[in-house]
Amino acid sequence: MSEKKRRRGDGGPSAGHSAAGKKIRPSSRSDELRNQLRSDADILESVRKMAAASKSAASKSLTLSDLNLSSACREVSDRDSSSVLLSIERAALDAARSILSGSGFSFLIPSRSSSNQLYVPELDRIVLRDKASARLFANLSTVRKATITARVLSLVYAVLRRNIHVTKRDLFYTDVKLFQDQTQSDAVLDDVSCMLGCTRSSLHVVASEKGVVVGRLIFYDDGDRIDCTKMGIGGKAIPPNIDRVGGLESDALFILLVEKDAAFMRLAEDRFYNRFPCIIVTAKGQPDVATRLFLKRMKTELKLPVLALVDSDPYGLKILSVYMCGSKNMSYDSSNLTTPDIKWLGVRPSDLDKYQVPEQCRLPMTDQDVKAGKDLLEEDFVKRNEGWVKELEMMVKTRQKAEIQALSSFGFQYLSEVYLPLKIQQQDWL
Repeated sequence: MSEKKRRRGDGGPSAGHSAAGKKIRPSSRSDELRNQLRSDADILESVRKMAAASKSAASKSLTLSDLNLSSACREVSDRDSSSVLLSIERAALDAARSILSGSGFSFLIPSRSSSNQLYVPELDRIVLRDKASARLFANLSTVRKATITARVLSLVYAVLRRNIHVTKRDLFYTDVKLFQDQTQSDAVLDDVSCMLGCTRSSLHVVASEKGVVVGRLIFYDDGDRIDCTKMGIGGKAIPPNIDRVGGLESDALFILLVEKDAAFMRLAEDRFYNRFPCIIVTAKGQPDVATRLFLKRMKTELKLPVLALVDSDPYGLKILSVYMCGSKNMSYDSSNLTTPDIKWLGVRPSDLDKYQVPEQCRLPMTDQDVKAGKDLLEEDFVKRNEGWVKELEMMVKTRQKAEIQALSSFGFQYLSEVYLPLKIQQQDWL
């Protein structure tokens, strides 16, 4: 579709002008905003400047070891299979020695509770303090978890010895009677990862495919060349085994992180990534580990700015915060799973009036929504960003929320043809 047709909307005279060429009053706020759009070439020029600034600003990231924190913290790292196998063997030998000495056995498990977590402003992410407790087999309150821990260690050992990958669901079904529920085997898997000092991907246990990517990106998946411009509107599933991914190539100017699958499909079908060279990625809601790892890899290797498009509600911001500063559940691996400098492009509470989103497309916030918004306002990572505070306070005060799809009230392609181009043109992000 040509730029001229895009801006004429329904194929009639261009918005703001009569057939005779005389200027007329825009018929709506959407037409007025459409008329504010500059040419694609002008918008792209500003995007190129943003991308160049992002690359020049890219430098060696701070690490925990660079900081003089008052409390010791624990982080994990990627390790090869032989190294992890050796750690498991040492844990098994320690347990055997303890049993033979008559003391029974236990595992020293790092605490992953909220009280043992710390937000570090210099890193803009959550980390785990170095506090641990014994998980005793000879104790009624911990015997079951100690048994599950031993079982998970043996299963991971077998997987690494075979040099294969399995899903968390596979792991659960190996001993349903013991695990009872997958949440229990999943939680102990994270404990084991933290105890051994390695990332969960180093254990070769992965989650099922969830995230997808489309746009100006080429990469290799276990030796196969993947061109993400040829993946259709469904995109390419992000491989759960990120260690198989390599050779990232791109001529994109930015990465567009999208909360939901519906918005992703709209942008993919409209080939938004060709009009504005970008990579579009989504985890279809709450981000999984593979998508977070993949986003971090793209950001680090391609040195591109990341712009985020989420719903205007507390849960959209919570999802964005997981990408940016990590989840409390996996704070021990935040250095690998976080992309701190993501820009919040939209949809923002202030956009509802600015873009005159119809009242019938705005949803009333429940008491639970309001509480979630107020809880976010108490988070350290929110407090340090004045723009976030202002937007969240507006959301809580008006008690209104809206989904990305609310923009479809102006037309199915309004998101890709007006809203996003205008946001990018104005560099309107936080």
